[in-house]
Amino acid sequence: MSAPLEQLLRDARIDLVLSRIEKDQNVINQVIENVDNDIRSIRFNAILVLGEVGSSCGEDAVLKVSNYLDDEDWSIRREATRTLGKICNIAASAIPAIAKLINDEEITIRTAVVSALGRIGKVTPESINCLKTALKDQNEEVRAEAAKAIGKLGSSAYELIPDLMATLKDSDWLVRTSSAMSISEIGKETVKAIPNLIQALADKDWRVRYRVVNTLAQMGNITIPPLLNMLHHKDPIVRRSAIEALGELKIEDPKIIYELSLMLKDSKEEVRGKAADSLRTVGKLAVPALVEALKSADTKMNVIILSALGGIGEDSIEAIPALIQDFERNKPKVRAEIARTLGKIGKNSDIAVKSLQTLLYDKNTSVRREASLSLGKIGPKAGAAVQDLIHSLQDKKPDVRWRATEALGKIGVNTPEVISNLRDLIKDVCDYVCESADEAIDKITEEKINLT
Repeated sequence: MSAPLEQLLRDARIDLVLSRIEKDQNVINQVIENVDNDIRSIRFNAILVLGEVGSSCGEDAVLKVSNYLDDEDWSIRREATRTLGKICNIAASAIPAIAKLINDEEITIRTAVVSALGRIGKVTPESINCLKTALKDQNEEVRAEAAKAIGKLGSSAYELIPDLMATLKDSDWLVRTSSAMSISEIGKETVKAIPNLIQALADKDWRVRYRVVNTLAQMGNITIPPLLNMLHHKDPIVRRSAIEALGELKIEDPKIIYELSLMLKDSKEEVRGKAADSLRTVGKLAVPALVEALKSADTKMNVIILSALGGIGEDSIEAIPALIQDFERNKPKVRAEIARTLGKIGKNSDIAVKSLQTLLYDKNTSVRREASLSLGKIGPKAGAAVQDLIHSLQDKKPDVRWRATEALGKIGVNTPEVISNLRDLIKDVCDYVCESADEAIDKITEEKINLT
């Protein structure tokens, strides 16, 4: 025989109560009746269950639960507030009563109040005033939750934008981040917030800057002029953040590309690096600017720019002549990055393959290894490099032999010479070279070689 509902509520068997409701919706009415139960645990758990049921519990539940917003037991007040928030828009009639609790001494109740207002999602004079008050609460968790709640209200909460802008200077990073996020979510009239968001690019906490950058990017083209102005800011953090926001916009505008290319010569390395990264996100139209920057960049910046070109992918194919021009004069790190980049952008370039063939004989191990890797990425179209890769199978460095075997497997040219040389490496002193050679043969011939 199943236990009475009251017993389940007393024992906090919420799962079993919800299971009964799932089978019979009429059980909800019994739960509502138990909200008035004299036993505190039954009353508390009945309110909790209605919150778990949500909006389907109906207006009768809203009226009943609202009566306990001023209960002497603070935990009952909090649970009633939480439940009304979970019931969502149906609980709009309870907003005035919920809002009155914003001055409650219990922090968790004040937090529940603003959360509930956000979930109910209706803007009223009471909810507006309540959230304004909460943004100035002495507790940072209440302030942060209030900022989040405002964002959930959407464009109808546009009048709270000035209050959110003020909290962008809050002492707590989570409050600042939540405020920036909500400004972007509100949407309507957000142009008013741009000056404050621009100022927030200098925030000391990277998490806030990250959210502000995303917010400005979501606002779209309207943010471009102020962001371009910030490229000349004295603070490198601001310059870097402005560059990041412009990159997130991904706008193929010659003026933006030009301004970002100038930042490739910034005095600060982190700014130069972010400029290269943002140009990468712009894509093909940024390739000429990146290529031009290679001419005067130092070793570290050359590597960063090459990586950006590689990130753009095959749309950077026009950069190949500049990459391979006198690459022998570059330092090993740059030559290795050139080799890596050619594999990403040169899949349809005979010149890229020819250059990688040359790099297979480089005096630096990393360069030879990256050249082999890139030829493998190019695959069957790198067939002209097979003889050079066979030569690399005799390299003194195991990493080079390893990558050369991989490349031969991916290129897939099946000749007795290729198979014979790969078979010789099955007994290599390095286990991973042996395994790679075996896998390469398997790919090429589709037959398993007996290691014995």
